[in-house]
Amino acid sequence: MYKFVTSNRHKFEEARDLASRHGIDIEWIQMKYEEIQDDSTERISYDSCKKLSGKVDPPYFIDDSGLFIEYLKGFPGPYSSYVSSTIGNEGILKLLEGVTNRSAYFLTVVSLNEGHSIMQFTGKVMGKISTSIMGSNGFGYDPIFIPDGSDRTFAEMDTSSKNAISHRSIAFRGLFEYLRANRISNK
Repeated sequence: MYKFVTSNRHKFEEARDLASRHGIDIEWIQMKYEEIQDDSTERISYDSCKKLSGKVDPPYFIDDSGLFIEYLKGFPGPYSSYVSSTIGNEGILKLLEGVTNRSAYFLTVVSLNEGHSIMQFTGKVMGKISTSIMGSNGFGYDPIFIPDGSDRTFAEMDTSSKNAISHRSIAFRGLFEYLRANRISNK
């Protein structure tokens, strides 16, 4: 069985929904793990996945995600979790008060450890930061992120609508399509 190592229940639920659409079962390994401090989401994801070797039997995967705001030169980026837990959505909106350039993107990098190698799958969705908190679904920055092509935040969408376009769903789709195409054992 494929194992998703995360302490975040919301991330697991999103991944489980997407995995089931590909006929794949995943197990939740609820575990916190240390992350390096780095400006690269790819390096953070890879390093975290590699460091779990010996603690979790392969195959397993992890993800690292970030919100990158153009006006703030990519902040909070790879520090999104910390920023969310300290200043939250209200703090981000305060930093952008009076700012017209609200362009942003979400980036997710999923790292898969198959036992002999680590592969990465990336998902990115462009959008903008709203001027207020809107919606009650999802988690993290979902109430302030409006993806391109929509007039609603991720938090205003139901799970199915969000999973059709989100950064995490793009990365996980890549992972699950790879697993199916390569017929990697799911037992």
